[in-house]
Amino acid sequence: MTVTASTSPSAAAQKRYARVLSIAGSDSGGGAGIQADLKTCSALGCYGMTAITAITVQNTLGVTGIHGVPLATVRGQIDVVVEDIGVDAVKIGMLATPEVVQVVADAIRRHSIRNVVLDPVMVATSGDRLIAPETAQVLVRELFPLATVITPNLDEAALLLGRDIDGIAALDAAVADLLELGAPAVLLKGGHLSGDLVMDVLGRQGQAAGDYLRLQSRRIATHNGHGTGCTLSSAIASFLAQGLALEQAVTEARSYILGAIAAGADVYTGHGHGPLNHGYAPRAQLIVAG
Repeated sequence: MTVTASTSPSAAAQKRYARVLSIAGSDSGGGAGIQADLKTCSALGCYGMTAITAITVQNTLGVTGIHGVPLATVRGQIDVVVEDIGVDAVKIGMLATPEVVQVVADAIRRHSIRNVVLDPVMVATSGDRLIAPETAQVLVRELFPLATVITPNLDEAALLLGRDIDGIAALDAAVADLLELGAPAVLLKGGHLSGDLVMDVLGRQGQAAGDYLRLQSRRIATHNGHGTGCTLSSAIASFLAQGLALEQAVTEARSYILGAIAAGADVYTGHGHGPLNHGYAPRAQLIVAG
């Protein structure tokens, strides 16, 4: 039997979805990692794909095990997705070892992937450290220059800079120092500071501190903070995949995550840090021209 390929329109005329690839770890509890990324992409109207870097044993109470996926499998997942389906934006999450960082960096270069959102996942909401100490140096050297934006929280920024960030007044200096490490743009998340207000700061290479974008909101009282970083970074990637500029993508992503926190603030899932309500306002899958 002879199989003949079906006739399809030219690449420029084809309809397709806005495509987001998450390169990250799996959270068995469903609140963070790959699971949160896929929920976020779907809620924001994108087509989510995955390259799983590690399988974690965790629930809302904490992480009790991390099992790395073989490097060839990580590489293969990225390659087959990019070569067949294509990618409009990438979110990078937990990379537990220097070797897997190198594999991901090589893939980003090999495929000339743009719109790269790097969430330097180092510490879980429960306080568990998720990467080997030597991995941070390789992450900075290999992936920071390839990223469109990095999205550390204060604990992660403190590990990267070797100092605590002890108040809103210290955020600008921390952003400037993180930019010195080589990332084109930094979104420093200030949610771990105390107080009724939460401020995040977005800065770009070459900007004066006075020109940084400051995003401020009132703190939402909740016990459900698990996966906020994963959700925000995959939301930024989703909006970049849809063609938004970085500042607008960050602003829209932050609005989405505040809604997701508020919608799930008083819901109980498990006995520890519960997840957000990712699907509180789902959008239709976006279809774009090829």
